[in-house]
Amino acid sequence: MLRYYLTLGVRSLRRNPVLTGLMILTLAVGVAASISTLTILHVMSGDPIPHKSARLIVPLLDNGPLKTYEPGKKDLNDAQMSYRDAMNLLASGQGVRRTALYDIFGSIEPARPDLPVIDVQGIAATSDYFTMFEVPFRFGGPWTAADDKAATRAAVLSRRKAEAIFGKDDPVGRRFRLGKQDYTVAGVLDEWNPVPRYTHLINGSGGTFRGEDEIFIPFSAAVATEQANNGSMNCPDDPGPGFQGILAAECTWIQFWFELGSSRDRAALKDYLDGYTREQHRLGRFERQAPNRTFDVMEWMDYLEVVHNDNRLAVWLAFGFLLLCMVNTMGLLLAKFSARASEIGVRRALGASRGAIFRQFLIETGVIGLAGGGLGLLLSFLSLWLIRLQSRDLSAVAHMDWEMLGTTFAIAVGASVCAGLLPTWRACQITPALQLKSQ
Repeated sequence: MLRYYLTLGVRSLRRNPVLTGLMILTLAVGVAASISTLTILHVMSGDPIPHKSARLIVPLLDNGPLKTYEPGKKDLNDAQMSYRDAMNLLASGQGVRRTALYDIFGSIEPARPDLPVIDVQGIAATSDYFTMFEVPFRFGGPWTAADDKAATRAAVLSRRKAEAIFGKDDPVGRRFRLGKQDYTVAGVLDEWNPVPRYTHLINGSGGTFRGEDEIFIPFSAAVATEQANNGSMNCPDDPGPGFQGILAAECTWIQFWFELGSSRDRAALKDYLDGYTREQHRLGRFERQAPNRTFDVMEWMDYLEVVHNDNRLAVWLAFGFLLLCMVNTMGLLLAKFSARASEIGVRRALGASRGAIFRQFLIETGVIGLAGGGLGLLLSFLSLWLIRLQSRDLSAVAHMDWEMLGTTFAIAVGASVCAGLLPTWRACQITPALQLKSQ
């Protein structure tokens, strides 16, 4: 019976191609507008590491002075921590892995003397960073925990930057000069660009969705060589002179991550942090005694407002436009089904029930939805392509995946069926006797 109704629906649509095309186009434009904005929001707010995100935790400690404290006020400038706290947490043994990181920059002298100096941006981190975030390697691997302790001058390069410096051959074991220090290549990353860049949401070179870190060096080596911070820094008071003054001050400039063995261990980590801040308060620090907070990956993205309210508003506006398109489609379907009143009357007189008429016309609107979904999908790809051309910031997120592909057809068919409910119900109310008398 379904096949029969589908055949009737297709035949009916072919009788008036202009009206049918107008309904399909109206629906397709609405679907394309809503799916394009929804796709961008879906990629921007998606979980970048779903199997592990609940076990990757960012601690937030408030070591600011009491005189500027405003309870409950959110201050994104204090989303990092001091060097003293970072070192204490690294030595705490909490979680299965820990890493501290800050932004660095510098210039590399290439192996060939005829090539210009190459500028690089990246991070100083501990060796746990690569395992925590499941970073893929093309050549070699990360430096070791022993290298962290010894402040070894080791480095990991991005694939693009390694090829710019050494070519496409394996450069592991080769040396280069970063600033005034010689470093040995321990590994080269494979292609790795998580979207959003959840590991480096603060100060990330290129932004939250674009760019990449080009070089990674041991945190301890960066501190030992006084590698300047290339990111934001918040100091409640003037630090002492030089790099050592920053290390001793309460300046917040370091990002920190824990990896837990289980999400259930989060409460124990919170208890440890509470105990740590109480101890530091007795030593004259943490004057505010503000509550400590912990964030998993998705909570951290939300706290740092990776997805702004205007992105969500754009989606609502797009779905409002889709609703308008549905109303227009409803009007066209009312006109189409009203013109077939005599046909419906004859079918009812021959024994067709109201339920059969309802199913037939509802399937017909579903056919319109499928056609509108196909055209809407093409228009969605076109709009996302135009967005990638016009906006560098959105170029990394304006891509459709299989989930959104299925959502496109679901929205199109659902919208057409909803638009067809009233016209279909009206068609079922046609009285056969009146239609037969008018023939």
